[in-house]
Amino acid sequence: MSQEVDQPGADDSQAPRRSIRSFVLRQGRMTVGQTRGIEQGWPRYGLTVAEGALNFTELFADKPVTLEIGFGMGQSLLAMAKAAPEQAFIGVEVHKPGVGALLASALAEEVDNLRVYNEDAIAVLEQCVPDASLARLMLFFPDPWHKSRHHKRRIVQPAFAELVRRKLKVGGVLHMATDWQPYAEHMLEVLSAAPGYQNQAADGAYIERPAERPLTKFEARGERLGHGVWDLKFTRTE
Repeated sequence: MSQEVDQPGADDSQAPRRSIRSFVLRQGRMTVGQTRGIEQGWPRYGLTVAEGALNFTELFADKPVTLEIGFGMGQSLLAMAKAAPEQAFIGVEVHKPGVGALLASALAEEVDNLRVYNEDAIAVLEQCVPDASLARLMLFFPDPWHKSRHHKRRIVQPAFAELVRRKLKVGGVLHMATDWQPYAEHMLEVLSAAPGYQNQAADGAYIERPAERPLTKFEARGERLGHGVWDLKFTRTE
């Protein structure tokens, strides 16, 4: 899905303008397994923006909650949920094949500490996630929008940093990773200027990949080819 900003015309000066989207939806063809994953897994794991604000205590008891934006096909998110049953995980992804793949795997693995949105992450944050409720928010390998004229579409912007800060508990962590150095520099610039955050890197830049973030096949292949990956962790301080 390419959701462009509406351009006002001669007769639509009063029409509402859609916000700039940081993603393009390319649904592709659903496999049988992905379709089955949604059919069978959605009643157990699925959440919608229309359901409104979440009650984390009802959903997860007292487990600390991590939210991942853009989990792709879900392998890393599933691995993290399996490795940390004492924690709770919410995944947000706009691409339905990825949602189906994650749900199929979650069912097969009998994972209980996971819920999933097939929605725009900004809408989920604004309408469903209570303020000061998240222990962690993860954003791994978002679209870098390489061309300068598309930089406004990058999800990491000052308004996003402030929205995430509001949703994190004090002491909660925003963890980002990218394999595109100019975007890493952009992330670092935006978060370093954002109020209420502290960079966990001792040198004020990047950290080594933490053990809790699984190494994806794509990332492992990139490492073999000499490609870099940059991780950033910022803690909400106020």
